[in-house]
Amino acid sequence: MLAATVLLIGASAGYLALQQPPPAPKTVIASSKPPVPTESPAITATTDQAAPSYVGTETCSGCHSQQHVLWKGSHHDMAMQVATDKTVLGDFNRATFSYNGITSTFFTRDGKFFVNTDGADGKLADFEIKYTFGVTPLQQYLVEFPGGRLQAFGIAWDSRSKAQGGQRWFHLYPEQKLQAGNPLHWTSIDQNWNYQCADCHSTNLQKNYDATSKTFNTQWSELNVGCEACHGPASNHLSWAKHEPGSEHFSGAGKGLAAVLDERRGVSWLSELKTGNASRSEPRKSSKEIETCATCHSRRGQTSDTFVHGQRLADNYRPSLLDDGLYWPDGQQRDEVFNHGSFLQSKMFAKGVTCSDCHEPHSLKLRAEGNGVCAQCHLPNKYDSPKHSFHPQGSTGAQCVSCHMPTTTYMQVDPRNDHSLRIPRPDLSVSLGTPNACNSCHTDKKPQWAAAKVQQWFPHPPAGHQRFAEAFAAASQGLPGADAGLLAVIADVTQPAIARAGALSRLSASRDQQSFSLLVDGLYDDNEMVRQAAVETVVRIAPTMSSQALPPLLADPVRGVRMAAARALAGAHEASLKPANRQAFKQALDEYIAAQLFNADRPESLTNLGALYAERGDVAQAEAYFRQALALDPFTPAAVNLASLYQSQSQEPQAERVLRDALIRSPQEPTLHHTLGLALARQQRLPEAVSELALASQLAPEHLRYRYVYAVALNSSGQAAAAIKVLEAAHKDFPQDQEVLLGLITFNRDLGDKRAAKRWAQTLLALSPNDKGIRQLLDSLEQ
Repeated sequence: MLAATVLLIGASAGYLALQQPPPAPKTVIASSKPPVPTESPAITATTDQAAPSYVGTETCSGCHSQQHVLWKGSHHDMAMQVATDKTVLGDFNRATFSYNGITSTFFTRDGKFFVNTDGADGKLADFEIKYTFGVTPLQQYLVEFPGGRLQAFGIAWDSRSKAQGGQRWFHLYPEQKLQAGNPLHWTSIDQNWNYQCADCHSTNLQKNYDATSKTFNTQWSELNVGCEACHGPASNHLSWAKHEPGSEHFSGAGKGLAAVLDERRGVSWLSELKTGNASRSEPRKSSKEIETCATCHSRRGQTSDTFVHGQRLADNYRPSLLDDGLYWPDGQQRDEVFNHGSFLQSKMFAKGVTCSDCHEPHSLKLRAEGNGVCAQCHLPNKYDSPKHSFHPQGSTGAQCVSCHMPTTTYMQVDPRNDHSLRIPRPDLSVSLGTPNACNSCHTDKKPQWAAAKVQQWFPHPPAGHQRFAEAFAAASQGLPGADAGLLAVIADVTQPAIARAGALSRLSASRDQQSFSLLVDGLYDDNEMVRQAAVETVVRIAPTMSSQALPPLLADPVRGVRMAAARALAGAHEASLKPANRQAFKQALDEYIAAQLFNADRPESLTNLGALYAERGDVAQAEAYFRQALALDPFTPAAVNLASLYQSQSQEPQAERVLRDALIRSPQEPTLHHTLGLALARQQRLPEAVSELALASQLAPEHLRYRYVYAVALNSSGQAAAAIKVLEAAHKDFPQDQEVLLGLITFNRDLGDKRAAKRWAQTLLALSPNDKGIRQLLDSLEQ
């Protein structure tokens, strides 16, 4: 079977892309209820006006001088700059830095900035610094390569003061010991500015990748993040301001601008003395401002650069959900997720708060110092008090952000506040191993101590706004009955939409009526994240229902949902589409293909195209895209998919050759060894298969499936005792896994040890005491 779609979730601020395995799609019952978006899909110009163009920040400053003064010197202003004496902060006075046996030297020559370091071939060479990237607390540097590529150098300048530990060179990946050829090495694919960073550090960025020549012609209107990066191209607005002929078209709310960021216009926050909290004078009816910020301040993948300001985020980006590895089970930030996904979980978002309620949008500074920013809505005499914080007034512990927005440090020196604004839950640290704000300060104490303190202060502590931690943790661990908790989250419409979408994406292949009913509701939810997650869950849970459930979503007002529906219906379900749905399917599938081609500089997208064409029966196209992906990078899913394609054509030798070639480039990749082991087993070469499967399980002991399949191979080759030992070790690490226990029961029974088989069956029954099948199995062993 071909691997599922590879998600391409990128990152802003020059951070790395995450190559995720696909969140598998899910299945539902058809409904005639149309999707209902929470707001219009886009704010666009009228059809009879000229297409707007970019005019530049200096033009805007003529009328908007106050905003320009605030913006000048901000992180947006200095997001990217030409390398000059004024912009370069690092020490280029023959300074050196050693890393993994390589000493890099920073110097100037003829007024230009250079670094002598290891290139793509591993040899020392001089590389010119063309641009600065960021400003504080660190500054990175960009080097220009042939083919229009800019690469982000892996050694950065710590621009903090010496007193803070700064004014030094440091490596962004100190523990990894990167060498030339590694995807994370500064010359390699995962440090490419054109894909990884460019969209968020410049204005009107057009990537312009040519897949035929494998070159970039990346262009921008302004090198940094100017006015029009957020407000959109301003030529029509300028025409309105000058009262030019025809400018009467632009007299509406936007006055010629595509995006009207007016969520706060005319709104006040009304304090309630009883609660000490404030509420909006009227509900927030859209998220245009928040999603404008989210185009960069979120963990997401970009699907086009045809963004129209005011469109929904999912028209051009795929935001990540609360995925394992990115977030802790309770939703706290783990990897670098850039605020948006965290903020969507917050009670503040649910109550109508926008980014600019707390941040001045031009200077990017907080609206007030310290607790003052929170005091805009939360009465100080109730909340800015030791009676609330249980810490001395003015201390670090008395700061609102210390408890409700604890920091995690990324890129070695950059602490980021968690924007989920949650109540500290050290009790979850005890039960689930999640971090908590108390122990981030009291590092000498254990979570049990912190939990006892909170219990002492609040005998009946509130659960907080986010109530999905236990359900997500159970699903991540594969615990029996985990679906029940997920279904409760999905059904709870008071929970954040991003959490309900995350619960849908975690739902297992259970097929009870409640699952189907909630999936149907999810397909027509007001929130597009929920709709898209429901589409993808439909295919995974009940694929036979896809052709009935998904066609209405081909006309969804949000492009991301349409593309997900088209991809889910492509291949096996295409023939069953009704004539009325075929044109919508074609258009949505074209959008999906265009999104993958937009990212043809990445092996993930080429692999996605290969998988699509394989499912549609176009073997030649599928093979071509898989091979293009492998030509870009030794991308394991591309090799696995290509091998699977050959295997489906009964070309086992070609499949084996692909896998062995991939192992030459990635000898420690467990997935390749596992897949090769399966290929050898199909050829009845069991001793070789067992060897490869053993290596896969050794390289990735955390991957339970590899250990289980290795045990099955051992048992099939007559090594039952060895197979049992492998499963016993696996059970010790994964005591809740039922498949491992079933294997132990079966292998021991077949070996003649019914006593051991019965013991393992009793263990399995203890996990699922109401399972009639397990009870019958135990009864048969007792007989």
